[in-house]
Amino acid sequence: MILMRGFVIFGVSLTLSYTLPTVAINKMSNQYEIEIKSLLGGKERADNLVSKIHERGGSVVSKNKQLNHYFTISDVAKFKKHLLPRINESRKEFFEKILDEGNDFSIRTRDTDGKVKLVVKASIGQDSSFNGVSRMEFEEGVDMTLDDLDKLLLDSGLEYQAKWSREREEYKINDINVCIDKNAGYGYLAEFEKVVSDKSLADSVKQNLLTLMSEFGVEELPQARLERMFAYYNNNWRDYYGTEKIFNIE
Repeated sequence: MILMRGFVIFGVSLTLSYTLPTVAINKMSNQYEIEIKSLLGGKERADNLVSKIHERGGSVVSKNKQLNHYFTISDVAKFKKHLLPRINESRKEFFEKILDEGNDFSIRTRDTDGKVKLVVKASIGQDSSFNGVSRMEFEEGVDMTLDDLDKLLLDSGLEYQAKWSREREEYKINDINVCIDKNAGYGYLAEFEKVVSDKSLADSVKQNLLTLMSEFGVEELPQARLERMFAYYNNNWRDYYGTEKIFNIE
């Protein structure tokens, strides 16, 4: 898809022409991400979780380094109006569904070992789109650097919320993904995730994830504490981004 001068993508006024490759986002109309986080803290607990994953027949899928830049947006209606004409026809229905059914939105840019994406997430429950358990997610690969993509967003009136850096190992156990992240600020954090196409499955999937976590000896990070940690990092991210420093917020 070619974006020409004057059009808008993800709330961003484009002043140059860019080619966005078509990315497989789940060609079905819906995609719901059920994700539960567990704070591991130190490397010993992370290594112990990896051992238990292997004991259950899980295998590593990927290892990478990521930079994630979070942005705030104030006008979702404008975002939708400007974006829809430029979305690939096969994905318009799903993107509209995110904006119509979501009650909170998060826009991010991401660099994973040099591959850059725009990411839009929305909550489908009362949780936040940043850290909630049940979310819809849309991603678009872009052929530009992270700095260039950030500049497009900033030039369009969006503002940085925070910048995050992490090293990620992703494992697969049947149809469940387990990511173990070494995050600046947080230390080691595990994410248990399953993606479904039916929103009504969210509660039962969450229970299945919690059962697996219990069997692995890890517990859900309470949303209230996670929100406090998130808020603290957002206010102090410049002290942690790109470092191995961690903090503890109860």
